[in-house]
Amino acid sequence: MTKSSPPSKRSLATQARRSRQRIEKIRAAVGTIDYLCTGTLYEHLSRCGKAGCRCATDLAARHGPYYDWGYMQDGKLVRRRLSAEQARLMRLAIANYRKLKKLLREWERESARLIEAEQPRDH
Repeated sequence: MTKSSPPSKRSLATQARRSRQRIEKIRAAVGTIDYLCTGTLYEHLSRCGKAGCRCATDLAARHGPYYDWGYMQDGKLVRRRLSAEQARLMRLAIANYRKLKKLLREWERESARLIEAEQPRDH
């Protein structure tokens, strides 16, 4: 088994600089996020329940689309009905939440690299 030599101060400085640049890009991306929500958006069609309505016998004649947003609050699933425009914005907000989670994981990785580059472990 060969023992690798510790990285040079120059390579550590380069790594630190790159990590700082990546963190700045992440921070800039976080700053562009407007709407932010967790949960799931459901789009569905419904039958009205009236015996004489076409939706009772024809699946293509169901009413809608209707939009419901489901999210957890205090350990319970809450569902809210949304308009088409609210659903469009909610879809964006949910995508933004997933994007933010990904950015935060990247920020965490870069922070660990930066700490290791700026404060190398004594051997």
